[in-house]
Amino acid sequence: MRTVRRALPPILLACLLLAGCKSGSLGASTPSTHRPPAAGASGSAASGGGGGAIAVGAGPQKTYTVQQQPAAGSCHYRTEHGEPLEDPKCTPGAISPAVTQANLKSTICRKGGYTSGIRPPASVTGREKKLNAASYGYTGRMADAEYDHLISLQLGGDPNDPRNLWVEPADPGHKKGAGVNNQKDPVETKLHTAVCAGQVTLAAAQKAIVTDWTTALTTLHLS
Repeated sequence: MRTVRRALPPILLACLLLAGCKSGSLGASTPSTHRPPAAGASGSAASGGGGGAIAVGAGPQKTYTVQQQPAAGSCHYRTEHGEPLEDPKCTPGAISPAVTQANLKSTICRKGGYTSGIRPPASVTGREKKLNAASYGYTGRMADAEYDHLISLQLGGDPNDPRNLWVEPADPGHKKGAGVNNQKDPVETKLHTAVCAGQVTLAAAQKAIVTDWTTALTTLHLS
């Protein structure tokens, strides 16, 4: 028994020392499990036509000011189904925080209209249109091109966010000097009617027109 008593303390000591080493190594590795994420790892969701969340603009303002536009020549038109489309990098779209699914009846669906009271004045949009034409390299007749809200005001688009406005060229075959007459306009009206009738949600209509207005109605089974 004496020899057993003498042998136990070294064994216990060894066990304690081993346990202490393991505990110490775990403690040393703890900070590595809480390292901050690499730069750019978060907040990487695309906005606008890329399929991510659509940007939210400032909404209606009492006084509008001319907004800075993309650098001249930095934006490029696309063509889908024979129609000119915006550059999603320059014009990804922006929605107004004043219009939500919950307040449709008091905003875009209210009787008497909504858009006329929030539309920026021509003194502002006229200057923006010239600047944006340079952004897109548009050289056609300005009177035949529309300074268009990608997400229209009647679909809750932001009134004067530069991400939601672009110089939309006339449709192919459009007679020069005939003024603005684009196929996108009736699409916007049909989407507005569907939203107010409860056929589609506001968010679905906004996403569809940002993605590709030429396919928005078929995508939502409205054509």
